[in-house]
Amino acid sequence: MASTDTTPAKDGNDLAGLEAGLDALETVQTTRTPLRTTLIQKVLPPIVAIVLVLGVWQFLVSSGVVDDPTRLPAPSDVWAELRESWLEGTLHEYIWTSVSRGLLGFLLALAIGTPLGLLVARVKFVRAAIGPILSGLQSLPSVAWVPPAVIWLGLNDKMMYAVILLGAVPSIANGLVSGVDQVPPLFLRAGRTMGATGLKGTWHVVMPAALPGYLAGLKQGWAFSWRSLMAAEIIASSPDLGVGLGQLLENGRTNSSMAMVFFAILLILFVGIAIDLLIFSPLERRVLRSRGLLARS
Repeated sequence: MASTDTTPAKDGNDLAGLEAGLDALETVQTTRTPLRTTLIQKVLPPIVAIVLVLGVWQFLVSSGVVDDPTRLPAPSDVWAELRESWLEGTLHEYIWTSVSRGLLGFLLALAIGTPLGLLVARVKFVRAAIGPILSGLQSLPSVAWVPPAVIWLGLNDKMMYAVILLGAVPSIANGLVSGVDQVPPLFLRAGRTMGATGLKGTWHVVMPAALPGYLAGLKQGWAFSWRSLMAAEIIASSPDLGVGLGQLLENGRTNSSMAMVFFAILLILFVGIAIDLLIFSPLERRVLRSRGLLARS
């Protein structure tokens, strides 16, 4: 009599289904999001927010709730400042003066903060000695470094970069330390088993595993760089330094021009948002997607 036991076949089907399910989970979705969906989900919301802010701003001025232009200028007055700067050819000079300083200072902070963070994270004695100091420096307002930097270095670009470094290096180093602390010990043991020790283990195991925390530190480091630079430009002014966005803001205060003050504030905000959208947000999405922490679109 033929056997009616179908257990092996059933187990084989279950295994095949399991493998198919795992393959489906690992399959990269290559379907592109329709342009209309992208516009609705990503472009429309910030546009609506900007329109609402401008509408409330204009309402406060037109309705007489704030009828003193020295307290709150009309959007048209700020637009006139923007148009005048554009026609005079000074708009790009304001932006480039600050952006070039900020990016160069951030790169210098990156070159210093990364090895410092690795040293603190991997050497117990260094962590015990320097770790609390880095945390204290990170909580210290960067504007506090402007007066000593001016006394030490004078009114020049070196002073600007010194303030940026003192504000950004602790954030980058602490971000990397936090990322290294979150690396699973299993990764380190596996790396040592495969011969990845010393600098090789740091480059091929520790840094890739610590990348999310490191990236968070980089974003915070850029924020500190930008804020430190604005503080330095506002406080330390000199014809030799040129006119950056911080100096433009201070010029508006000196001239009692709220339109110029708001114009400078909006430019500072625009640069900060642009750097985040163009550099850090795409990099963060790429890192998260590579680790399966973000849905592909």
